[in-house]
Amino acid sequence: MKDFDNKVIVITGAGGGIGGATARRFAVMGGHVAVLDRDMEAARRTVTQIEAEGGVARAYSCDITDRGAVEAAISAVETELGPIHVLVNNAGWDVFRPFLQTSPEDWERLIAINLTGALHMHHVVLPLMVGRKAGRVVNIASDAARVGSSGEAVYAACKAALVALSKTLAREHARDGITFNVVCPGPTQTALFEDYKKGAGNAEKLAEAFRRSIPLGRIGEPEDLPGAITFFASDAAGYVTGQVLSVSGGLSMVG
Repeated sequence: MKDFDNKVIVITGAGGGIGGATARRFAVMGGHVAVLDRDMEAARRTVTQIEAEGGVARAYSCDITDRGAVEAAISAVETELGPIHVLVNNAGWDVFRPFLQTSPEDWERLIAINLTGALHMHHVVLPLMVGRKAGRVVNIASDAARVGSSGEAVYAACKAALVALSKTLAREHARDGITFNVVCPGPTQTALFEDYKKGAGNAEKLAEAFRRSIPLGRIGEPEDLPGAITFFASDAAGYVTGQVLSVSGGLSMVG
C-alpha cells in the first residue's frame, strides 16, 4: 500500500523543476498525477518521465491566470482521473529588479501569476473538496515571503499573500476536513533561479555568495522539495494545518 494509492494529485507548473520533481514523487508513491502547465511540451515531458517509471499521469494545458482555462482543466481532470484529493499550487514567475525599476505592467503580470492564478485554482477546486469533506492543499510560496529578498519586492508580496491566504483558508475549511499548508523554498536550481542570477549581472559570483550563506553549504535542488510537499499532503499530516515550512538549507530560520 502506497501513501497516495489511486489519489488524484493536481500540480500547477508541473512541467518545471520543483513541480516536475514533485509530480514524479507523488507518482512513485502511487498517486495519479494531473500535470498542469501553460507549456504543454514541458508538461508532456514530465508525464513521459512518470510513465517510464511505471506511474500514472496526464498532461493538461492550463494558464492559471485564465479562469476559463482553469475551469476547463479541472473539469477534465475530474472526468479523466477522478476526484481531486490533493492540490499543489506551485506555478510562479518573477522579474528580478529593484522595485523602483519595475513598472505597473510588471506588477500586473507578477500578481496575475503568483497570486490571482492561485486564487483561481483554490476557487475552482475547493468546492469539490468541500462537497467531499476531504482534501489537502499545499501552496508553494518562497522564503522571500518570510524574510524579504532584494530585487523581488512584488514577488515577495504575492508569496506573503499566499501564506496569509493559506492560514485563513485553513481556519475557514477546518470543519470541512481540508488542510492548507505552505512550503517555502530558498534558492533552488531552477530556470527561475537562473533568470535571477542573470538579472543580478554576475551569475557565478551571486551563486557563490548564496552557497556561502547557506548553512548546509549548497544551493537547493528541485528534488529537495517533494519530501516536505508530500508530507503535508499525506495522512501523516492530517492534524497539521495553517503551517509554513522553509526548505532552504538553513538560509532562513524563522521561529
